[in-house]
Amino acid sequence: MIVIHALAVVALLPGFWSWPAVTSLLVLYWVTACLGVTLGYHRLLTHRSFRLPTWLERFFATCGALSCQHGPIDWVGLHRHHHKFSDTDADHHNSHRGFWWSHMGWMFHPIEAMPAVPRLTGDLASDPYYRWLNAHFLWLQLPLGLLLFWLGTATGAGGWALVLWGIPLRLVVVYHVTWLVNSATHCWGNVVFDSGDASRNNKWVAALTFGEGWHNNHHAFPHSARHGMQPGQIDLTWEHIRLMRALGLATKVRLPVAS
Repeated sequence: MIVIHALAVVALLPGFWSWPAVTSLLVLYWVTACLGVTLGYHRLLTHRSFRLPTWLERFFATCGALSCQHGPIDWVGLHRHHHKFSDTDADHHNSHRGFWWSHMGWMFHPIEAMPAVPRLTGDLASDPYYRWLNAHFLWLQLPLGLLLFWLGTATGAGGWALVLWGIPLRLVVVYHVTWLVNSATHCWGNVVFDSGDASRNNKWVAALTFGEGWHNNHHAFPHSARHGMQPGQIDLTWEHIRLMRALGLATKVRLPVAS
């Protein structure tokens, strides 16, 4: 963790600045944060809020693995555990223990929820591809780094510039943006539904996370493919899902039922 953050600082040195480098960060931010974590790991694999063909589901799961936030089985298992015990002593990033703890402090201690992961992820663990991805997700950065270095060298933008902006700096940005959902949206924002925990709707986090910041909505309706439920709540991840539904790719899309 310290090394990744240090390399992210190195990426910001003037010698590594270029517009192609910035572009590599932005494109991979969308691929890993939106398509990977938000759409793939969270709404698709964890909550099964919609269904996709196997090849497309695995594509989004691979995008999620490129975020280096655990493999799909561990990520999904921990998140399902969080929903079962949100903001209680059994929640591994319980927001009542403070902003720092829920943001990243919990990761520097043994994660007591890990033993529960196997019983919460039988649907994923039965798939050999997900078992492989869960065990080897870190290695995906190697071919990505080689591709970025080649592109940077071939275009004259600088191989190391694209590598540093596209991997460590991008990882750090996606880390903290994702962690804000665990911390900021359990501290600041408005409450629309009684979800039984401290979740809030936070428009700033929603803007950074492609719609995940409408967190009170999500905790009230965890299996909904759409998180932005009130007027003006932009949810770009939902727009991706809606497009796939229009194309006939996304089926069994789950939404809240008015009551």
